[in-house]
Amino acid sequence: MSRIFVVLALLFVAASAEPQTFVPPQAQSSDRVVQLLRELTDAPGPPGYEEAVRKLMADHMREFSSKVSYDGLGSVIAQQGDAGPRIMLDAHMDELGGMVRRIRPDGFISMQMLGFWLAAALPDQRWVILGSKGAVPAVTDIWDAHIAPHDPQGGTQKQDLYLDTGARSAADVAALGISPGDPVVPVTDFAILANNRYVAKAWDDRVGCAVMLEVMRRLVKTSHPNQVFYAATVQEEGSGEMRGAQTSVRSIDPDLGFSLEVGIPNDVPGPGAEAADNHIPLQFDFVGGFGDDAGAIKLNKTGVPVTTVLVPARSTHAHNGIIDRADFDRTVELMVALLQSLDAPTVAKIKSFEPAK
Repeated sequence: MSRIFVVLALLFVAASAEPQTFVPPQAQSSDRVVQLLRELTDAPGPPGYEEAVRKLMADHMREFSSKVSYDGLGSVIAQQGDAGPRIMLDAHMDELGGMVRRIRPDGFISMQMLGFWLAAALPDQRWVILGSKGAVPAVTDIWDAHIAPHDPQGGTQKQDLYLDTGARSAADVAALGISPGDPVVPVTDFAILANNRYVAKAWDDRVGCAVMLEVMRRLVKTSHPNQVFYAATVQEEGSGEMRGAQTSVRSIDPDLGFSLEVGIPNDVPGPGAEAADNHIPLQFDFVGGFGDDAGAIKLNKTGVPVTTVLVPARSTHAHNGIIDRADFDRTVELMVALLQSLDAPTVAKIKSFEPAK
């Protein structure tokens, strides 16, 4: 067993190839999990501005634990169990967003992007600016197709990106309560698609937050041989430092860690490996050049064995991502099964690097 590995839980297409009952969107609207996913993805929370998400996470965590605390950067930590190995589950609360940079005399607003955005995902999108007088709707401009300049190879030239609130001047913008440093959040309405799939913003990483809460819900009524610490962290996106994970892991000091994240789905038909004991399809994956909170968790003190468990999501780091409900449910099942299987001897074996005699 590899001690540091990346697991992408479930094949987005292959897992869904099993017969599923179609549930009409109107029938799902009262589903508790749907409501949880809706409220988490609708909440605004760019890096450093996670207040709305933090309140949701803390409120839900208190339903399943009397031990809820905060670290010095604003991550939320809950605990279930008082004896056994210390297991950390991590999911970051922040999403990709922006920040008001400069306000032009003509009322257009330049934006500093927070996190890694694809340039193609930014023009002609709806946003909300969280100013001192409340939320202000805005759109990013795009050149009209009739006048957009083209390069000799036929592509459209890159344009500077500005937010348009409808203001005619800098004074108009100030009157709206907007100033440099205000956070900017993408706007996407949560919607239920065919085949029990959901579209929303901020799956990275609100889906991990939702998995965490559902695991808490299951384990509050199920015995397990561990102390489980649930950390909803801040400032994962963009910094490269995984700041919230760094501070929360020091508070928890775990024996083992799991980072709950989103991953790239495998849409190529074909068989996948399985977690045979629980009949849960799995996809193993590695994406070079990117990291997540697991990178900070593993470096605590003398080192922590850690893995990342991911829910497949289409089109992350853009306004409209898509997940499959079956993938979400099975990821919860996988995490519950893993936590129930990790007792003191198992954890000690995973942590030991002493050569076999």
